[in-house]
Amino acid sequence: MYACICFAVSESELDDVIADGARTEEEVGDACAAGTGCGNCLERICGKLRAVDPLHGLEVGAAA
Repeated sequence: MYACICFAVSESELDDVIADGARTEEEVGDACAAGTGCGNCLERICGKLRAVDPLHGLEVGAAA
C-alpha cells in the first residue's frame, strides 16, 4: 500500500525512513519525497511520527 501516491512511497519505505531517524515531515520529505506533493499523506506521516515521538507536532511553551 502507498503512503504517498504522488511519489509512490510505500508504507514500508515510510516506516524505514522513520526508523532511520526522520522525526519531522521535512526530514521525511528530504529522505523520500513523501509529503512534498499534494499533501494528502501528511496526516498519515504525522501519525507515524507521533508513534515514535508522542510529542511530535505539539508546541512546547516557553518556560516562565
